[in-house]
Amino acid sequence: QWPITYGGQSASERNYAYIPSAGNIWDAAKRKGLTYRSYGEYAARVSDGTTFDNSPNAPGLAGHVAPHYKRMGARDTANAAEFIREFDEYEKNYESKDPNKRLPNFMVMALSENHTNGTRPGSYTPVAMVASNDLAVGLIVERISHSKYWPETAIFIIEDDAQDGPDHVDAHRTAGLVISPYVKREKVDSTMYSTSSMLRTMELLLGLPPMSQYDAAATPMYLTFGDKADATPYNHLEAQVDLNAKNTARAWGARESKKMDFDDVDRNAPFVLNEIIWRSVKGADSRMPLPVHSYQFK
Repeated sequence: QWPITYGGQSASERNYAYIPSAGNIWDAAKRKGLTYRSYGEYAARVSDGTTFDNSPNAPGLAGHVAPHYKRMGARDTANAAEFIREFDEYEKNYESKDPNKRLPNFMVMALSENHTNGTRPGSYTPVAMVASNDLAVGLIVERISHSKYWPETAIFIIEDDAQDGPDHVDAHRTAGLVISPYVKREKVDSTMYSTSSMLRTMELLLGLPPMSQYDAAATPMYLTFGDKADATPYNHLEAQVDLNAKNTARAWGARESKKMDFDDVDRNAPFVLNEIIWRSVKGADSRMPLPVHSYQFK
């Protein structure tokens, strides 16, 4: 998928060639008889005003998508509230013998505000949208960690397309979070993991086999976990910035942002949007650092 878009082709030019032959992790979960649910990931709707209960690019998610969780066009805090509403029902059914009434074994969630709307006039500022994303994560972790499901839960969080956001640190890195009673508290694990490492760790916890050579060869995140549980729950921190701050027509990049398509993620030129976000946060006169390439091939 991404080599196609990196080549300059638009989302409309993508095709089914990039769908993995072994399916996705939820397909592997289905083969093992596990329950699963998607909150926003690969979710789609037939038309404006309808629920997000379709998944044309991920057939395995059909019937497993949270319909009132909005993939795009909603605050992440609102989506967190929708997830918590469903989670409350799962906790009421904690003792149920029906696996479809209990918390699914595997869940995938997209919190999309981190992508921002650039500096499009009238849209929330990049700082406000990222802060909403942070608060949503805090609210979700707080609710789960205060529940009966907490002792047997692991939450993995990673940025979308983290390889495409250069700053003062190598663009081939990102922050990855793992949250669980069995995770070592207040520890930074600097092992050279990859996104496949995170996927492989999930597979091991769920008892799933690797789906390709990439996750089979990936380093599991063993050092992140300990052998003793600390079930102390988390409490969220309130945002320290104005979540309702909006861009003005005078913001740097406002004119370019008005031309961009924010109806879905990854529809705009990454470098252009990255620079708009950078200057919005660091100042209009600040220069975004360029990627440094160690090797050049001709």
